[in-house]
Amino acid sequence: MGIADKAENAAEKLTGQAKETTGDATGDDELKAEGKKDQTKGSLKNAGENVKDAFK
Repeated sequence: MGIADKAENAAEKLTGQAKETTGDATGDDELKAEGKKDQTKGSLKNAGENVKDAFK
């Protein structure tokens, strides 16, 4: 469960980076903001997984 969740979180961060880059290149501020949000969500979820791992 932990490894799969971490991989999913990393994929979410990468997707967010791609959206942010695309939004920046095309001038789409909404897409850029969505990409930043996705990166933040992935980072926060990953931090939660790290906390759970610390208490195992």
